[in-house]
Amino acid sequence: MTQTALVVGASGIVGSAITQLLIDNKWQVAALSRQPSQSQGVIPVAADLQDPASLEHALADLKPTHVFITTWSRQATEAENIRVNAAMLRNVLAAIRPAKSVEHVALVTGLKHYLGPFEAYGKGSLPQTPFREEQGRLNVENFYYAQEDELFAAAEKDGFTWSVHRPHTVTGVAVGNAMNMATTLAVYASICKQTNRPFVFPGSRVQWDSLTDMTDARQLAKQQLWAATTPAAANQAFNVTNGDVFRWKWMWSRIAEYFDLPAADYPASLSPLEKQMADDQAVWTQIVAEHSLKEADIGRLISPWHTDADLGRPIEVITDMSKSRAMGFTAYQASDQAFFDVFDKLREMRLIP
Repeated sequence: MTQTALVVGASGIVGSAITQLLIDNKWQVAALSRQPSQSQGVIPVAADLQDPASLEHALADLKPTHVFITTWSRQATEAENIRVNAAMLRNVLAAIRPAKSVEHVALVTGLKHYLGPFEAYGKGSLPQTPFREEQGRLNVENFYYAQEDELFAAAEKDGFTWSVHRPHTVTGVAVGNAMNMATTLAVYASICKQTNRPFVFPGSRVQWDSLTDMTDARQLAKQQLWAATTPAAANQAFNVTNGDVFRWKWMWSRIAEYFDLPAADYPASLSPLEKQMADDQAVWTQIVAEHSLKEADIGRLISPWHTDADLGRPIEVITDMSKSRAMGFTAYQASDQAFFDVFDKLREMRLIP
């Protein structure tokens, strides 16, 4: 029997990775986004997650067995994040309820489950690292918690199983994505090379020196598929990272080497990318013209605010994956190669020189 998946946010870094993995595994895939691509092998579904009527109309003829929710909408405050993102998830689950076909729903959240929302990121009383799934919620408002509560309530009402996936910083390729560290660093490195600016690490000394980890979107996709098809993994939350650890002082030199740049020493003061790249549209326009690249709007490629938030943390951030490992999830991805694969793809797509 062919399994049918609905991927919500299919054009993003995470959504495009799970879409491709499902196609590779012979699933039928409906790819939902505001502006779905006409990719071969998928059913494009256009809908606004904040518009219940739009969703009901778009999903009326679909009978998905599995739903993968991989998107969110950034708002000005955490209260608005909660209101909007909880409603989006609730709207999707309500729209597919009449089909009575759903067996499993996978929700992607992240380490803000342990670190707190952006308004209180890495502040106050935090769980001890490495973060483990059994650590409880923080006593702060967090849209991840609101999304989970919507998922749990719908699962109880409709009888499907669920999984929650908590990646660290995700690497992958998607133009216009709100959180895109690998592409941001690729554009930054390209600008440094073009202008002979030093390739300066933009984060905190703690992040430079401490052990950390990351999550390749393909690794996250593998865990989502594993959890969706492994009965023992039903109704569980899982951390997911690549399976290795590194220090940014080492990774920074690896990225510099890829772009044939010298890696600058750690700077005398914090040098966030949002400040470094504030006026870089003009130089990017020049680079695009010189190399015949396909995206002239630097804002559609970079998310310096997000890269600064992740690399500027004042605490060690490392994740434990023992839970899913013990249950049989054994996939692994070297984190430096994950970056290189993104950079290679960006060059192939003519997005960086």
